[in-house]
Amino acid sequence: MSKKTKNIVKGTPSGLVLSLMIHAAAFILAGVLVVFNVVNKEEKKFVPPKPVERPKMKLKKPKVKVKKDSKPRSSERIVTKVQRADMPEIYLPEMSGIGDGVGTGGGYAGFDLIPDLESLTLMGSGQTIGNDFEGTFYDLKRNRTGRSIAMSSDAAHEIMYNFLSRGWKKSVLARYYQSPQKIYSTTFMVPPVRANLAPEIFNEDTEGWAWCMHYTGELVYPEDIKFRFWGNGLQVMAVRVDGEIVLLSYFEKDTREGAEVIYGGLWQSDSAQNRKYPMGLFKCHVGDWIELKANEPVKMEVMYGIGGGGIFNAMLCVEVEGEEYPRSPYMGGPILPIFKTEPLSRDMLDVVGTALYPGFGCMTNGPVFRDFGLSSDTQAASMDTPDTPEEPEPVILDPKAYEMRVWTTVDGKEFEAEYVVRSGDQLWMKSADGRKQKVPLSIISAEDIKYIELMNPPDFQIEFSKRSWQRQETPNSTEVDQTRPIRRHDYIFGAKVKQKTMRPYDYPLTIEYFAVGEEVDGDNYVLFDRKESTFTPGPDNNLEHEFFGEEVDVMTWAMTADKPLHGNKYGGFLITITNERGEIIQYKATHDFLIENLGNLKKIPVGRHFDKMCNRVAPPRPTQLDVYAESY
Repeated sequence: MSKKTKNIVKGTPSGLVLSLMIHAAAFILAGVLVVFNVVNKEEKKFVPPKPVERPKMKLKKPKVKVKKDSKPRSSERIVTKVQRADMPEIYLPEMSGIGDGVGTGGGYAGFDLIPDLESLTLMGSGQTIGNDFEGTFYDLKRNRTGRSIAMSSDAAHEIMYNFLSRGWKKSVLARYYQSPQKIYSTTFMVPPVRANLAPEIFNEDTEGWAWCMHYTGELVYPEDIKFRFWGNGLQVMAVRVDGEIVLLSYFEKDTREGAEVIYGGLWQSDSAQNRKYPMGLFKCHVGDWIELKANEPVKMEVMYGIGGGGIFNAMLCVEVEGEEYPRSPYMGGPILPIFKTEPLSRDMLDVVGTALYPGFGCMTNGPVFRDFGLSSDTQAASMDTPDTPEEPEPVILDPKAYEMRVWTTVDGKEFEAEYVVRSGDQLWMKSADGRKQKVPLSIISAEDIKYIELMNPPDFQIEFSKRSWQRQETPNSTEVDQTRPIRRHDYIFGAKVKQKTMRPYDYPLTIEYFAVGEEVDGDNYVLFDRKESTFTPGPDNNLEHEFFGEEVDVMTWAMTADKPLHGNKYGGFLITITNERGEIIQYKATHDFLIENLGNLKKIPVGRHFDKMCNRVAPPRPTQLDVYAESY
């Protein structure tokens, strides 16, 4: 067998052998190339696919409307009498962001019920500046949930006495209604005013008696200083510094329970000048001397309140040791600077000065209790700082005062001429050499046509609206007879304009009104209200527009029936119509000086006083005729 096989191989043709050798070589070469390519092949990189764009839904912020007068039902509780052990005072930490967003109109939480304390008041404002005192209003006629409870003037004084005698513990007042809104004050200078001022400031629907205020803050000065407070509290005002009462002023002629007996045991003045000079409605108390080290703050608290209502005041001045002060023309007492932690702004000077007789205190001089110094002209500068940003000077359009200008045609050509009048579809133009010629309206550019239409506005009928009604006063006292006669009216002002012709005018107009009052006890004016609104005359509004402002409280008063009358009364108005270029195209006014000095009038803040040049002035100050001479 082996022999047979051997013969076959040996006899194989040479061509076949050569073919096998060639295929074998090709196979080896292919193997080498494949291995080489596999080994040296670049690694593939991963490329992520393009992101898929998906449509996004616009989500609207949910809105919840809550009625301002809505109140939750009060829960019924089963009450049983238990013996209470004396427990130390415990306070829960304040939760930031909770109290700030919820307010109460009558003791119940809800949305949009926060009192508007943006404006300055004699008791402070709703905004803190840091170096001020935080004040809390307590209504002693209601429990902590806002429910009315039995109360009297004497009982209210007993509560305030307990607060002072028990170390000014808040737990003494915790069972009574506390307004959720805080107030911040840099001074304690409330001249004689109506006792229902406090509830009104906090928008509390309660009578003006049996309430108190408690302020807390820090007393600090940039230098070593020795001073003492002079004060007058009707019916009571107390000041505590570093845990000690340094001044306690009360109405010493209150004999129903005897204020001397109620408050006299808590603190007594050792000054020979105590109750010697008047401040407000009776003679003031003189406090203890206080020494402060430079930039070392100490805690300070102020409490003042009233029992029976009527008129109240809380006035605090400062006497620095070694300083000489001018004397009052009324009974010769020193005119001391009022206590303050910030120089009074011009607005605050108006608020305080309206009710403060100049002989009872100086609003601009004296120390400012804060931990950084003042330049010599800081207080003067605070009076001159503008209250509102500068506005461009108003321009009253005179349609006859056309100007030589360059006009552009629809095909881009330009020519210089003065517009004269429009007649149908033709424009009369006057060239520089005085020649007049007609120009088709159809060849004038859209921008120049707009210029012509703005220079030729339609006539409007202008009407001023004034609605008023007498305000029903909240009871101010436990007594039937009011000590201080007062008249108050609420006004709502508005403006209405109506186009007299049907000629189209497709451009926006701004309507603005100024409601003006007159001083009862002076010869100047006061800006009651200022509002503006924009509209474009058209068929959708019947070519007319009307709008109104908010309620304005207009008040006149006298300290007593035999004292001079103070306050303001309605005095007139100004209404202007302004085009989109800022030009006044029409106006209506009760006094010419209002339009003649409109630039100045626009700078006057609402509620502030001005003269016939529309320059801001201070309101009238009380005089000696307003002083309660019989109280001294």
